[in-house]
Amino acid sequence: MLLDGLIFLTGSCAYPTLEMIWRGRTHGSMAVAGGACLYLIHKVCCQRLGGRSLSLRCLAGSGIITGVELVTGLIVNRGLGLGVWDYSGVPLNLLGQVCLPYSLLWFGLTLPAMALCESYQKLGPLF
Repeated sequence: MLLDGLIFLTGSCAYPTLEMIWRGRTHGSMAVAGGACLYLIHKVCCQRLGGRSLSLRCLAGSGIITGVELVTGLIVNRGLGLGVWDYSGVPLNLLGQVCLPYSLLWFGLTLPAMALCESYQKLGPLF
């Protein structure tokens, strides 16, 4: 249970940090999205799919991040009207909330996310 919290907290710090580096700005909702992403990557890509191919695990991670981004965007951008991001001008976007180019980027980002989760897993007995 403590390990899950640590993974969520790490994701909630890492995602906004990466966004600050990439875009120069972020929003508090990205902390929740980042925590959810890393937690789900841990549960799905590292645990459930742990023995499967790396490409399948990265594909699952990309789907997880894209899905969390879509749900977050629909709530934050569309539902609350905050306009945190808009991918309408990016090719192959869905409702301006997610797009194929970023999903491909998430495929690669899943690698360090899984490595981080696996390193935390080794600390499991401490928690």
